[in-house]
Amino acid sequence: MTGSAASVEPAVSGDEGVARRRLALAMAGVALWSLAWALIAIDARATYGARVSADEPQYLTTALSLGTDFDLDISDELRERSFLPYHEIDLDPQTRPLNEDGQRLSPHDPLLPLLLAAPMRAGGWAAAKATLAVFAALTAAAALWLAVRRLGVRLGIAARVVAAFFATPPLVAYGSQVYPEMPAALCVTLGLAAVCGPLGRPARMLAAVMVVALPWLSVKYVPLAAVLALVVVVRTWPNRRRTLLAEAVFYVIAGAVYLWLHQAIYGGWTVYAAGDHFVSSEFSVVGRRPDYLGRTRRLVGLLVDREFGLAAWMPAYLLLPGAMAVLARVRPSKWWAIGATVAVGYGVATWVAFTMHGWWWPGRQLVVILPAAVAVIALAAERIAALRWVVLGSWIVGAFGWVWLAIEASTGRRTLIVDFAETSNPWYQAWSTLLPDYQSFGGLGSVVLHWLWAIALIAIAATAWRCCRRPGPTSHTPAGTSSAERCADDIDASRIP
Repeated sequence: MTGSAASVEPAVSGDEGVARRRLALAMAGVALWSLAWALIAIDARATYGARVSADEPQYLTTALSLGTDFDLDISDELRERSFLPYHEIDLDPQTRPLNEDGQRLSPHDPLLPLLLAAPMRAGGWAAAKATLAVFAALTAAAALWLAVRRLGVRLGIAARVVAAFFATPPLVAYGSQVYPEMPAALCVTLGLAAVCGPLGRPARMLAAVMVVALPWLSVKYVPLAAVLALVVVVRTWPNRRRTLLAEAVFYVIAGAVYLWLHQAIYGGWTVYAAGDHFVSSEFSVVGRRPDYLGRTRRLVGLLVDREFGLAAWMPAYLLLPGAMAVLARVRPSKWWAIGATVAVGYGVATWVAFTMHGWWWPGRQLVVILPAAVAVIALAAERIAALRWVVLGSWIVGAFGWVWLAIEASTGRRTLIVDFAETSNPWYQAWSTLLPDYQSFGGLGSVVLHWLWAIALIAIAATAWRCCRRPGPTSHTPAGTSSAERCADDIDASRIP
């Protein structure tokens, strides 16, 4: 019996090695593909008066200060107008003097400027944008790994779906625009990869780093960090209480350090305490009198708004409700962790964010969860073959529209912020007439379109649920998982109450 087992092992190991090499090559290919697409718009202008706009120059100026002065104080950069290479007009400092020395701190969490400090010092704004393109490439590779190794999607299908979405807005847009969205998306994707597999020491350490990093990219990512930490708690309790206690102490200390440093540096619990827009209260960033019932319409609007909806620029995002239905129907291993993360991120964009419109490229509030959502859409595309053609067709129109706009914004005919919706792209001009305008929601036409699209999205979810194949006996085992990983995962799963 021992000899028989030994004779089988080399074949199994060989198959596993081939699968790992194929996945690694596919990840490298998707990463290079995404990098190339993200680099297309590096030279595109945000506004007619500046190369970058809104929060982008804030992050770049802080990165410049960190790279040259090794501090967060941007008062000397503002005084010397060091921002002129990327913001040719006067810069709104978004802050006020914080002490008698005139110290000014940009009201944005410092991890993104810290990541961009060396590129800013070495190559200026172009190097900083290229660095974000590298983050987009890494995120695409991580999303592919998540789809294949955690959701069990076949490699070919997963690679095509991930490549399609990372070559279209908003993921391709935030591969070059200076916001923390793409690094945060990488953190969430890697965090899910860690907490949805065997919870050994490397996975726990990776999850811990991602949980701690997210709030330092932006306080708005705290709910997502909490979800990742909660997944670890649920999977660990009650059989590894000593390990859980140690991790709980670590997270408490990390949270306390975060709050203490913000009080010491920014003078409040969040960076908004240093902002000149939030003098009355740093928590007014979510709105002074938020209308949560009114914000509920964003459940539909985040997808189909005429200008800021995901589907306005990449129609395949209309598949998201159906993909979530497929995830709940198929239930691959740890599906609930991925589903909860996407749902919480979508909920924050719906009810917590001050607005779904703004002085930025559409989809900003959702970018952080979109790679995970794309992995779920890949799962749906594997179960329902027709969806693969929908993704392919959407990639064609979405990528065409992005290249069109990038050329317009690089030649002065349009910009990425001010008038992107006035692009001369004929597809967008025709398609957008079918979408509601939530910026003028009082009109009867937008209300009618809102409800029609709400019904359509529900129908998409119901149809996907009905059409998706029921899970087979091995559907919970991700493709390419080694026998050791399967064994560890089974043991780990058996400890969950």
